[in-house]
Amino acid sequence: MDACFSAFDKNSDGHLDLDEFRLLSRALFRNDKGKIYNLEEEKLREVFNVFDSNGDGYVDREEFVFCWNHWIKIIVRPIAAFLIVDVQNDFISGTLNISNCSAQQNGLEVVEPINHLLDTVQFDVVFYSLDWHPSNHVSFIDNIGQREIHPSSPVTAENAQTYDTVIFAGPPPMKQRLWPRHCVQDTWGSELHKDLKVVENSIKVYKGTNPDVDSYSVFWDNKKMTDTTLCAQLRMRNATDIYICGLAYDVCVGATAVDALAIGYRTILLDDCSRGVDLLDIEKTKNTVIKNNGVIINSNQVKAMVEGRDRRPELGYKLAMELKMNRLENNH
Repeated sequence: MDACFSAFDKNSDGHLDLDEFRLLSRALFRNDKGKIYNLEEEKLREVFNVFDSNGDGYVDREEFVFCWNHWIKIIVRPIAAFLIVDVQNDFISGTLNISNCSAQQNGLEVVEPINHLLDTVQFDVVFYSLDWHPSNHVSFIDNIGQREIHPSSPVTAENAQTYDTVIFAGPPPMKQRLWPRHCVQDTWGSELHKDLKVVENSIKVYKGTNPDVDSYSVFWDNKKMTDTTLCAQLRMRNATDIYICGLAYDVCVGATAVDALAIGYRTILLDDCSRGVDLLDIEKTKNTVIKNNGVIINSNQVKAMVEGRDRRPELGYKLAMELKMNRLENNH
């Protein structure tokens, strides 16, 4: 830490000014091929202000201790979780085979790149999520007669088609997209695909188990009433970074990535390890992730990032903004 501070304190005045901090960030945000990633000037100033806690325009040695322990160390040595979302039979060749959806993407194509990552990258923890529905689940179109439809619903029970969205009576009224019956607990359709590698010491997370509410995100059900075990497991391991992929890109993968960002994790979406339902919705998912300081990469870039050799400014900025939020909360 002292060596780092001294190296960037170019005029040896015991402080880092903005120009010196800019040099620090250029050294930090780069990959192992020497490519330097640019942190936009406005964001650089925002990050600098997080660590200049007394607002005097400098980061002194004491302020740098916080910067080193809570920012630089995490960027250089992240703790990485790999979250593989719903790579289950029904989505690949069963009742909700995504290749029959409008994007016509083949879910089986995610298995090989995911397996390659499991073989070659040392993640700190690996999770597999499973859609795990009871047979009377609210999302199944053949269960539509079991619940009252709200008068405001755009579609009636009689006219509802698969993939339509209806509104069920509450309290409170609830929007629900209708799917074919899929991933029913303890059926072949709910099993992970036989070719997907399941590594030792990995953790399975089950979602969608409540018959009355759907659950796209691996963190929460869609009403945010109950959470899964995922949050607690990540906290227990002090995870900093979450790599997310699987099926379907624009439904469960996307919802999980958005929640991961909202909770405060540095979030990386794996493009070539995900397949989706609708091309427009996939684009929307990508835009939302990028807008919230997540990163979208291909699997061949994962190893260097997990090992801290490829350090992205978006993730550094995201972390600094989380530190700022935490400080504001603690001061109130």
